[in-house]
Amino acid sequence: MSIKPSEVSRMLLEQLQEIKGNIEYEEVGTVLQVSDGVVRIYGLANAEAEELLEFDNGIKAIVMNLEEDNVGAILLGPTDRIKEGMTVRRTGRIASIDVGDGMVGRVITPLGEPLDGAGDIKGEKFEMPLDRKAPGVIFRQPVSEPLQTGIKSIDSMIPIGRGQRELIIGDRQTGKSAVAIDTIINQRAAYEAGDPVYCIYVAIGQKGSTVASTVNTLRRHGAMDYTTVVVATAADTAALRYYAPMSGAAIGEYFRDTGRHALVVYDDLSKQAVAYREISLILRRPSGREAYPGDVFYLHSRLLERAAKIIVQQEVAEKMNDLPPSLAGRVKGGGSLTALPIIETLAGDVSAYIPTNVISITDGQIYLESDLFNQGFRPAVNVGISVSRVGGKAQIKSMKKVAGTLKIDQAQYRELEAFAKFGSEMDPVTTMLIERGRRTKALLVQQQYSPMPVGEQVAVLYCAMHNLLADIPLDKVSGFETLFLDIMRTNHKDTVIDPLAAGNINDDMTGIIEKVAKEVCDTLVQP
Repeated sequence: MSIKPSEVSRMLLEQLQEIKGNIEYEEVGTVLQVSDGVVRIYGLANAEAEELLEFDNGIKAIVMNLEEDNVGAILLGPTDRIKEGMTVRRTGRIASIDVGDGMVGRVITPLGEPLDGAGDIKGEKFEMPLDRKAPGVIFRQPVSEPLQTGIKSIDSMIPIGRGQRELIIGDRQTGKSAVAIDTIINQRAAYEAGDPVYCIYVAIGQKGSTVASTVNTLRRHGAMDYTTVVVATAADTAALRYYAPMSGAAIGEYFRDTGRHALVVYDDLSKQAVAYREISLILRRPSGREAYPGDVFYLHSRLLERAAKIIVQQEVAEKMNDLPPSLAGRVKGGGSLTALPIIETLAGDVSAYIPTNVISITDGQIYLESDLFNQGFRPAVNVGISVSRVGGKAQIKSMKKVAGTLKIDQAQYRELEAFAKFGSEMDPVTTMLIERGRRTKALLVQQQYSPMPVGEQVAVLYCAMHNLLADIPLDKVSGFETLFLDIMRTNHKDTVIDPLAAGNINDDMTGIIEKVAKEVCDTLVQP
C-alpha cells in the first residue's frame, strides 16, 4: 500500500486548523477543610471577595475570607455533599440573582429558586448582584411621597415615605410582623389604581409553618398579585439566612432602577446578625461586643442604604454608580425602594448592640411595647419614643392639617394619665384633656389585616382631634367608628372621603363630618 504525500499533508492541515490558538486558563483550588457551611480552599490565590465559586458537583459557594494561604468561602448548599480534596473553580462572577417581573407572586429561596411548586419562573431575567453599592447622593432625591400603611397610628403620627428606611422594633410577640404585613396588604389599592408598589417580604430564620401561614394570609387578601416572598427558614444554612435580605434588596433594586416603586420587609435582621455571627465564628473572625463581629454594623448599613428614592432626571439616573450591566439602557428615574427592617429586642432593651446599630442607620423607628399589647391596645405603638425623621414630608396635606398635633397630644395624655393616678382632684381642662386622650387612644386601636384607606383615616381622626366624641362612653368608641364610616362610605364617598384621600380639605367637608359625627353620637347615647 502506497501512501500519497498529498493525503498526509491534507490530513495534517485539517488537524492543525482544528487547534485553537487561544489558551483557556482556569484557576482551580482544592478543599482543605469543610465545617458547618464554611469551606477552606487552597490554590485560589487570585480569588476576589464576594466571588462565586463552583464545585465539581455543581454546588456553589461565595468567597468571604481572603487569607495568605487559603480562601474561606460559605456554601450555598448542603455541607454533607462537600468532601476534603474536592476541586473548586473560580467563575469570575460576583454572587448574583436572576430577577424579573416573573418573580411577582412567587415564593423563592435567596438564590431565586421557586419553592411554591408553581414551576419555573417565567419571563425575561436580569442578573442583579446580591451585594451592591448604594446610589450616591447625586442620584437620590428627598423623600416626598407617602407610603400609606393603612394603620391609623402610623400614618398620622409616624408617617413613612417612599424611599425611606423605617425600623420596626420591639420584643417578641408584640405585632412587629403584623404591622409589616398590614402595610403590604394596604398596597392593594395602589395596585388596583395602576401605580403598584411591588412588595418583597424576606422571612429570615422563621419556622416553615409560620412562613406558610403568612403566604396564605397575603394570598387571601389579594396581596400576592404584587408580592414576592423570599424564604430562608430556621432549617436552612447560615449562609442562606445571611444572604436572604441581600437577595430581597436586589429584587427591590430591579424595580427601583426600572422606574417603579418597591417595598422590602426584612423579618428580621436580628436573625440575620445571628447567622452572620455563626459564619464569622467558624471563619475565626474576631468577635466584639455581645460576640458579634464589629463589621455587622457595616453589613447592615450597606444593606439599608440601598433603600432610596431615585432622582427623576433621566440623564442623571442613567449614570447611577455601580449599575449592573444587565440594566444598561433600561434605567428609568423616579423609582423608589422603601425598607422596613424588623429588629427583635430582649426585655425592651433598645440599648443592645444590634438595636442601637440599626436605629442609628434608619430614618426613624416604630417602637412596639409589650405592656400596650397586653392591654389590648394594638398596634402597640409607643408614641413617645417612636419617630419618623421624614415626618410631615411623607403625609398628604389633609392628614398633616388634621393630625399635626396628634403625636404631641398623645404624649401629653400619657404623662397626664400617669400624673392623675396620684392626684385626687383635677381642674376641668386637665380632665377634658385626659378624657379626649382616652377616646383618641381607643380610636387608634385597629384590628389586624384591616388596613384603612387614608381618606377614612383623616375623617375619623378629625372627629378625635375636634373632640366630637366627648359625649360617647369609652366602650362605645369602636361602635362609633364603625357606624360613622358606614354612613360616610354610603353617603359622602365622592364629596368627602375621595377629596380627603387626594389631600384636599375645606369647611364644607368638615361641616359634613361634624354633622354625621353628631348624628352617630345621638344614636349611640340615646337611652
